Amino acid sequence: MLAKVRIALWGLVALAAISATVIYFTRPFSPSGTMFGGPFEMTATTTGEPFTQDDLVGTPSLMFFGFTYCPDVCPMTLAEATAWKQELGLGADDLNIIFVTVDPERDTIEHLATYLSNFDEDVFGLVGNQAQTDQIKRSYGVFSEVVEPEGSTDYLVNHTSSLYMIDAQGEFFGTIAFGESSDTAKDKIRRLTSI
Repeated sequence: MLAKVRIALWGLVALAAISATVIYFTRPFSPSGTMFGGPFEMTATTTGEPFTQDDLVGTPSLMFFGFTYCPDVCPMTLAEATAWKQELGLGADDLNIIFVTVDPERDTIEHLATYLSNFDEDVFGLVGNQAQTDQIKRSYGVFSEVVEPEGSTDYLVNHTSSLYMIDAQGEFFGTIAFGESSDTAKDKIRRLTSI
């Protein structure tokens, strides 16, 4: 009897292992190793209207998660992304550049729109409340945390610094790491946009 129970238990273990393997190799993953993609709803700075995962379909996108009070990584990444887009001769119909704020407390839609106007006119932002922000971070495997530097009355936000590449079907295509060479980044964007 005990032998039959052991065989049944090992059978269940084997079945669980096979199921986990199938799921692992058939579901898309984010760069952080979590399941990639999923439902979200934010507000677009360009329209003031809801923007969901379905709105990513149609045009390839570079999506970056950051905050407007970021002293270096965010403005540098946006400047590089817009420069690559211009150097490749891509227009608004060829590639979206989307900035998702991870600081909903300070980054209102008006403030984010003003901040993004310093870059390419085609760059737009996504803003949400804390619950919406947490949801889109979960969907894309993004990390962020508030840090308060000693002796400062303000705070910073540590966050994932990669650009996420989303293809025209709204699916994860790859990433461009912060500090990656321009030539490599542009090659990736060429493949993303099929130019």
